This record gives sequence, structure tokens and C-alpha cells, in this order.
Amino acid sequence: MVAYDRVETDVLVMGMGGAGLRAALEIVSRNLKVVLVSKSLLGKAHTVMAEGGIAAAVANVDSKDSWQVHFSDTVAEGVYIGDYRMAEILAKEAPERVYELERYGALFDRTPDGKIMQRAFGGHTYRRLCHVGDKTGLEMIRTLEDRVLHTGNAKLLDETVITKLLACNGSVCGAVGFSLRTGKFIVFECKAIIVATGGLGRIYKVSSNSHETTGDGIAMAFEAGAELRDMEMVQFHPTGMVYPPGVRGLLVTEGVRGEGGLLFNTKGERFMLRYSPEKKELDARDVVARAIYHEIQNGNGTEHGGVYLDITKKGAAFIRKKLPGMYEQFKEFAGVDITKEKMEVAPTVHYFMGGIRVEPETARTNVNGLFAVGEAAAGLHGANRLGGNSLADILVFGRRAGISAATYAATSVAPKLDYREAEAEISRINSFIDEAGRGSTNPYEIIDELRDTMSSKVGIIRNGKDLNSALQTITVLKERAKSVTVKGGVRFNQGLLGCIEMEKMLLVAECVVRSAIYRKESRGAHTRSDFPNKLKEWKLNIICARNGSKIDLSTVPVPEMPEELNALVKPEVYA
Repeated sequence: MVAYDRVETDVLVMGMGGAGLRAALEIVSRNLKVVLVSKSLLGKAHTVMAEGGIAAAVANVDSKDSWQVHFSDTVAEGVYIGDYRMAEILAKEAPERVYELERYGALFDRTPDGKIMQRAFGGHTYRRLCHVGDKTGLEMIRTLEDRVLHTGNAKLLDETVITKLLACNGSVCGAVGFSLRTGKFIVFECKAIIVATGGLGRIYKVSSNSHETTGDGIAMAFEAGAELRDMEMVQFHPTGMVYPPGVRGLLVTEGVRGEGGLLFNTKGERFMLRYSPEKKELDARDVVARAIYHEIQNGNGTEHGGVYLDITKKGAAFIRKKLPGMYEQFKEFAGVDITKEKMEVAPTVHYFMGGIRVEPETARTNVNGLFAVGEAAAGLHGANRLGGNSLADILVFGRRAGISAATYAATSVAPKLDYREAEAEISRINSFIDEAGRGSTNPYEIIDELRDTMSSKVGIIRNGKDLNSALQTITVLKERAKSVTVKGGVRFNQGLLGCIEMEKMLLVAECVVRSAIYRKESRGAHTRSDFPNKLKEWKLNIICARNGSKIDLSTVPVPEMPEELNALVKPEVYA
């Protein structure tokens, strides 16, 4: 007999970040039961690390801004392979979601006449980001958490690890997990599941992502039969900290450049004038990241492998008011006073445009009862994400996912769960800490080697030789992973958590690499030195589907936009 607790609910929400919390509000408002699960602590979701602001065309600062311009910017930034319907929904609904967040109690920075302040950001035609200094994500989480907790109808289980989604007759019907706090296994029974677990940045060595961002939800959805989309599209943010080593990759918000920060190489050259004479430091993230990469590769970088970001000309009072988090971050971690000194920065893995394939209006996957939202879901951002669209995304589509999952759950009969499948998964997890008959490989050795491989061979600039080498390494690591073992029990066992994360990381990494090999062109965040041009015949989305233990890849054409929307967007230009 396998011991476990049972938790019954209408909807299970995996993730307690902005997307999961916003979805939960819609579910409880319809008098349905919802359980939210997070493997980290409540309030520690990666959303708190989104600093610059929420992109929404409220036109408080630039009166010419509109949803049409925001839509156009989003499509162009995604290099024309994003889902136009998702871009339209986001652009139209983001302003109301911002005002709604304000009504919930969020304290935005203000213009002199008391309206929500907006700042410039790369790729945006107008000043569009509604912000709270450089701590916008933190304010969003604080506000949504407060709202959810005071409903009294949501059950929140943090430090709880989901390991497998359960399906019944083609529909999801539950999940298996365990509590790190108590060491007890849990079988969740539900009518619908929302995956809001974020991206996969931690499959790389240098990332701005929180340590929990290991692609778990994406992997579990794929294992349950969900299709994945555009898995090759990994965004490198141009500016992460490079020194000291302990904080390498920590985000330096685009708000620094939005507020007037300039980039210089060690020769004192403002090099973005060469790479992007018109948009300069505020060009698309992939453009700025590649420019910094090339400067470093050409020997114009700092001793720590970065370039300089300088905002000192704006004055101490301005910097401390507009960028208090950045001031404190550099002062505490690097001993640098950014009101007087330059920052050292370099590209860092920041965001994942790929993920679970969903319907634009409903956030449904191709698996009945399974929904996905936020960074775990693909489509909105195409080949590159526009800064500030991530927080808008989780508000707009978090709401829609919550409505859709609640509607589905309210009209569905609870499927009958096969407890034998749940018990088999519990036995499988327990086998990681049963050393009899197993090897002694440390899961973190495999994770470290995977991260090194992804960083060195699947980075900003890619090529077929390196990508195929990375795939071979992943194949070897998957075989080695079969012999991992850890000591101790389930309770607070970080080694056991490493075993779970290792499996998911290897799976999503393989999808990233296979998709990167498959796309033989350069587009947005995906740059191949052996296929340097953007090609019209590759205006396609790459789909990953599970075929037993194999990963099948195929392509689908990007749908043509309706005439009225197409008229808003500049025609795509090919070399």
C-alpha cells in the first residue's frame, strides 16, 4: 500500500505567480473550488523579478498611443510568427487590466496630474509601461495575493511539488505531488488544470530567472499529450549583472535604458549607434543582446566579460526615485554606486517565448481540461517578446484562463481517477531515495552539465554543429539520469527535488535543441550563423508532439491576419 493524502477541487492551478493568481480570482468569483500549488514559497514567484512595468496603451504620457499601435509593435517584435489574435486581445484588454489592478490596490507611479505614469521601453513606439519604480512585478504579486487570500475560497499549498498530471479517458483529472514541508504525498482530483508554472530559464547556466524556473509545467503538459510550440525561441535579455560571480545573470531592468541609460564598450564608444542608429539602446532585445555579444567577442568587453551601462548623467535624485531597486542591487551586491559609476552588464537568459500551444481566446490546450497561461504558454510573443508584455500577458490571459477553466469545470462531470496510476507515480518518486538496485549519480551533476551545454552550444548565436553536439550530450545525460539516487526521505529533500527537476529539464531542453536544429533560418531570438538570413519560407511555427517516448516535430503556417489588422502592421521585409 502507498500512503497519500487526497485533495479534491474543481480547478487545480499550478503556479502562484501573477498568471495563476489572476486566474484563481475568476474561479473563486464563480463559487468554484480552486487549489493553487507552488514548489516555492508564497510570494516568491518569478513574477516578482519583472521590474520595468506593464505594457498597456492607456496613453497617459503619449496621447497618440492606442491599442492599434501596441498591436503593431507586438507583431513586429515577434518577427511575424506570433499569434495575431493573442496580440490583438492583449493590446485591447491590457488597459482595463491595469486599471483593474489599480482598483485592487496597486500603487503605481504618477504623472504630475495624478495619472498612472508610463516609461519608454525597447521596441515600443510610445512610452507605454505602467510602473512602480523598478519593482512592478513585486507590487503586482502583493496586490493579487492580497486579493486571493481575502476571498477565503482558495486553498494555497506552497512548497508542494507536482510530478505528474493524470489523465482519464483523454481528459486531465488530477495530479500527483508531495509536500516538501511534511514529506507527505498528495493525489489531487479535479475537473480542470491550469499550468501557470513559468518558463525554463534555469536550463541555462546564466539566467535572470528564479531558481524554480525549470520548465516543470511545460514538461508535464507535454507528457500528458499537450503540443508545444516555438520551443527554439529563448530570449536573452541584453543586460544582466556580470560581477560578482554570485549574482551573474541577475536582471538589470530595461527601465535603466528606458530612463536614459546608455551602453558603452571599453573604448568609450556608444556602440549602439553603429548597430541601431535609429532606435539605439531601445531597439528590440534580440538586437541589443546580439550587439553586446559581438562587442564582447570582438575584444571590446570588460575584464569580467561585459560592457558598460551608464545612467550617471541623470543625477542621483532621479536615479534613486526612478530606479531604487537597481541602486540597492548594485550597491549591495557589487559595491557600485550607479549614481556615480557605470554598471557592468552582459546578456542573460531571461524569457521563453515558446511553450504549450493554446487557443488564443480560451487558453485551452489540445488536451481536454488542460489550460496554460503566462510564460508556460506559447503564441503571443512569437520569435521575440516586447518588454512589458509579460506582465500584461499574465493579467489579460490569466483572467481568460480562469474564466475558461471555471466554465469547463462547472459544466463537466468529474472523471473517475485511476488510483493505480497515481500510486505507480508515487512508487517511482520513492524509488529515487531507495538506493537498492540503483546507481549513485548525483542529479545536480547532470543538471550542471546540461546547463553548461545549453549555454555554450544553444546560446545567442547558434550553428548546426553545436546544436547537434548538444543533442548528443542530452541523449547521454538522459541515459545517465536513469541511475540517479539520493539519500534521506521526502521531507525538505533538495536532492529529491533535483531528481524531479532534472527529468523535466532534460525533456524541455531536448525540445529546445531539436526545434533549433529544425529552424534553418535566423529570426528574432533564434540566430544561426550557418543560416544567417530570415527566410519567407520559414514564416512557420514549429510544433512538438509526443509520440510514445519520441518527440515529433512539424510545422504549421502562420495564419494570415484579417485585412483590417494587416493594415496596422508594417509589411515584413526579407533580405
